Amino acid sequence: MAEILLSLTIIGVVAAITLPSLTGNINERTWNTQRKALYSRLSQALSLMPALSGYGTLTAGDESNSAVDTAAETFITAGLSKVLKINNICDNEHLQNCGFTSKITPLSGNSKIDLPKNLEELSSRLVGSARYTPPGTNRPPAILNSNAAAFETANGESIVIYYNPKCVFKPIIGTSGVWGENAYWVPSLLCVNFVYDLNGNKGPNTIGKDMGFMSAFYASDSELTSVFPTSMRFGTSSTGTVYSNVVKQCKAAGYTVPNIYELSSLFVNSTLSGDTDIGMDVGGGGPANGMGSSTIMNGQRMGIRYDWGTWWGTGASLIGCVQR
Repeated sequence: MAEILLSLTIIGVVAAITLPSLTGNINERTWNTQRKALYSRLSQALSLMPALSGYGTLTAGDESNSAVDTAAETFITAGLSKVLKINNICDNEHLQNCGFTSKITPLSGNSKIDLPKNLEELSSRLVGSARYTPPGTNRPPAILNSNAAAFETANGESIVIYYNPKCVFKPIIGTSGVWGENAYWVPSLLCVNFVYDLNGNKGPNTIGKDMGFMSAFYASDSELTSVFPTSMRFGTSSTGTVYSNVVKQCKAAGYTVPNIYELSSLFVNSTLSGDTDIGMDVGGGGPANGMGSSTIMNGQRMGIRYDWGTWWGTGASLIGCVQR
């Protein structure tokens, strides 16, 4: 009898140690499968829409007229619902009715944050006019703050969207970068940002687990990106790092450096990733001059400035790996 009790005790201890890890691995595989399926369905749905811009009404209001904001809800009701099976739609005052909790956990920490209810809460750097116009370029249109809206899919996902009805078409990006006529303006090119919860309010309600984000750029021939950031970081906000080392270390861990769309999405969702400095280039002046992010393409560093556009340089600054 003593031997049996000892064996059962040992089995219980082993189970207590291994089961949480096993359950966590199963959850991660399930979420990863669901994430890929959701991306496929959203990508197909967006490709069926003639354009992503122009839905609803969005005005700032003045002393004589009240602000009007029907943009995000109209995008869902008049656009997305025509090409995607949607069960329920909620305005920004009732996001919880579409399966969200009021508090979520960002990728980089355990401290919970409020679920953003409008574009400015998602990222204040997305809203407003460019503070500087490079020579030879036109000032991009001012981005008005717009309320979020949410919906539930027929497959059970909860999705809240942040919409820019004045998003523009794809620029021709050349090596002339910020000083050319085809500067890459992230806020102007962002049409809709999706923040999803794969299992509603069941938990853990954490970015990088059951929650994540996808961003759609360009009013037509849209580019939907689903970026999965990691905790691997190289360089600091004051010293930077070396491009070749970043590539090698990301690759050794099974990751890669972000492309232009992944980096743009990280910039848009910096509050959710909890890492507002990732990709920040200090040599370019830092956030005081509007630097949002930088990434590596073709052996060079490409910066994404929220009030400038794209520019090119050598080397690398603070940057993180992403998982594909």
